[in-house]
Amino acid sequence: MANITFIGLGNMGLPMAKNLIKAGHTVYGFDLSEEQMNQFIAAGGNKEENIPSALKKSDTAITMLPSGKHVKTIYMGDDGIIKNADNNLLLIDSSTIDVETSREVEKDANENNLKMLDAPVSGGVTGAEAGTLTFMVGGDTDAFNKAKEFLDIMGGNVIHAGQAGNGQVAKIANNMLLAISMIGTSEAFNLAKNLGLDASTFFDIASTASGQCWSMTSYCPVPGPVPTSPANNDYKPGFSAALMLKDLRLSQEASSFSNSRTPLGEKATAIYEEMEKNGTDNLDFSGVIKLLNEEL
Repeated sequence: MANITFIGLGNMGLPMAKNLIKAGHTVYGFDLSEEQMNQFIAAGGNKEENIPSALKKSDTAITMLPSGKHVKTIYMGDDGIIKNADNNLLLIDSSTIDVETSREVEKDANENNLKMLDAPVSGGVTGAEAGTLTFMVGGDTDAFNKAKEFLDIMGGNVIHAGQAGNGQVAKIANNMLLAISMIGTSEAFNLAKNLGLDASTFFDIASTASGQCWSMTSYCPVPGPVPTSPANNDYKPGFSAALMLKDLRLSQEASSFSNSRTPLGEKATAIYEEMEKNGTDNLDFSGVIKLLNEEL
């Protein structure tokens, strides 16, 4: 069994850490929230005095942090991971951040003789709790092979995407596509409804026709057809519109520095910014159907 330092025990990080504990690993956790730390300890996690002391006891360090600036501070700061890690420590960052920062941090780690992976996830809190997340992993192949035993505990799909930063590339490109498809699906349902076609009937047709997509058949934005979708629970978030907007903004930053034209990604960003402006970005991202139908 391994000793693991896990930094960032939020809505995603806490259940991920719990799954490592359940698998028999010793996990040292750190989070600014006392409530999250208490839940972690109650689940069998360990609280160390500080991060450097925990790192000295650990084989692997995993982070799940809110943004690129937090990742840079935790990894590259004077009291950060890179300056306090032994050469054999494996670093895994599962935060969703911009590609440039991810590659900068991984380069710094490599220059200090450390193996590091960017491994953002898809699957939301439900997937984190069930251990069925999809991990999109960028970085060294040997490091990936070493990390896979831990990622397999937390995820159902673990895919090596290639060079450093490619996990972030896959995540933001995927979520840009998801946002676009959810908006398109929502527009289609609204159009069908306004022209007199029942939502369930339209679902039965489109879900088996050329318009079929995950946003329709697994996460339908209208109540009824898919009982497990947030639409049947007042659009309480599995993945909030605020988080989708974060990823869309990352996609547009990446689009700019890579000279990639993403006009639909740009429009999707503007639509989710409307939810932010009117204070409804706490809804699930599928709640965009209500915005498009002028219900928000």
